[in-house]
Amino acid sequence: MASGSAIRGTRVGSGPMSLAERGQPAPRHRVHYWCANGHETEAAFSAEVLEPETWDCPRCGLPAGQDREHPPDRQRTEPYKTHLAYVKERRSDAEGELILAEALARLRQRRAG
Repeated sequence: MASGSAIRGTRVGSGPMSLAERGQPAPRHRVHYWCANGHETEAAFSAEVLEPETWDCPRCGLPAGQDREHPPDRQRTEPYKTHLAYVKERRSDAEGELILAEALARLRQRRAG
């Protein structure tokens, strides 16, 4: 049966490294974002990069912007489209009838011959 020592397997002095051992952290700046539900998100970015205009809210998933008074609108989700819906966007009914007639004629020719 093991004893109740919580530091078993560690060495004396093996705590976290000091700042001098790790080196200096990269300079950062913090940006606040607000979503349409009023949630505030704070994100840290490197000082070398330009922060994005929008950020996804981790609480509700809505897009969040940097303006508290005018957050971005909710994104409109497009309904699921079937393959037939996409085909109907590209072809008219007359074109579809013509393609179907050609395919049926080829099929009938193969079966007859």
